[in-house]
Amino acid sequence: MTVRKNQASLTGEEKRRFVAAVLELKRSGRYDTFVTTHNAFIIGDTDNGERTGHRSPSFLPWHRRFLLDFERALQSVDASVALPYWDWTTDRSPRSSLWAPDFLGGTGRSRDGRVEDGPFSASGGNWPVSVRVDGRTFLRRSLGTGTRELPTRSEVESVLSMPTYDMAPWNSSSDGFRNHLEGWRGVNLHNRVHVWVGGQMATGVSPNDPVFWLHHAYIDKLWAEWQRRHPDAGYVPAAGTPNVVDLNETMKPWNDVRPADLLDHTPHYTFDTD
Repeated sequence: MTVRKNQASLTGEEKRRFVAAVLELKRSGRYDTFVTTHNAFIIGDTDNGERTGHRSPSFLPWHRRFLLDFERALQSVDASVALPYWDWTTDRSPRSSLWAPDFLGGTGRSRDGRVEDGPFSASGGNWPVSVRVDGRTFLRRSLGTGTRELPTRSEVESVLSMPTYDMAPWNSSSDGFRNHLEGWRGVNLHNRVHVWVGGQMATGVSPNDPVFWLHHAYIDKLWAEWQRRHPDAGYVPAAGTPNVVDLNETMKPWNDVRPADLLDHTPHYTFDTD
C-alpha cells in the first residue's frame, strides 16, 4: 500500500528517489503531458460554462485522479516512490527544508524569477519548461512575494468545520467547503498557496513546478480530513445539474471514473497520519 508522507519527514534517500523519478518522467516526455492536461482544464473551466477541474464540485475528485495518475507514473519508474505532501501551515518559510538544494530548490532570482539551485534549476539542464505561457524556458518562483503569508492552521480549521460540501451555483461564487478550500471565497487556502509560490505555480501551467504535486497532495489530505469529520455530508450535486459533474457522471478527460469512485482514498493510498 502506498503511504503518502509529510515531506518534512522524508529521508534523504526518499527525497533522492522522488526527485530521480520526477526527472525521468520529464526526460521521457511523460511529465509534460500532465502540464498540458492541467492547462487545458484551467482554460476551459468557466463559471458560466462547463467546468470540471476547477471552480466546481469536481475540483477535489478531479485532482485526486490527476494525482493518482502522476503517482502511478512515478511508480512505473521507481515502485518505492509515493507522493509526499507539503503541510504549508507548518512549513511556511522560504527557508523550510522543502526548498533546500537537495529537494525542490529555492526561490527565483529577483529580476526574472529563475530558480538557480536544486535539481530543477535552469543551470542543471534537466528541467526545460516547454509547456509555457510565455517565452521563458526555465522554472520560475517568487516565494512569498505575491502574497506574504501562507494559510494558517486556524484558517484551515475554519474551513474544515463547514458542514456542507458544496452548493448552488456550483462555481467560484458558491459557499461551502469545496469553494472555501479551493480558495475563491473566504480565507482562501488552495489558491493562495499557488500565488505564494509564484512563477509558473501562479498560472495554468502550474504543474511545471514539482511543488504542485506536494501542494495538491495536502489539499487531498484536507479533503480526507473533512470527510472524516462530516461522514453524513457527501459529494453534491447528485444528478441533473448543468455544466458540472454530478456524483455518478464520468469526469473528463477520463472515460472510466466518476466522483463516486474517488470518495474513498484508502483503496489507493493512505497518509502517514491515517
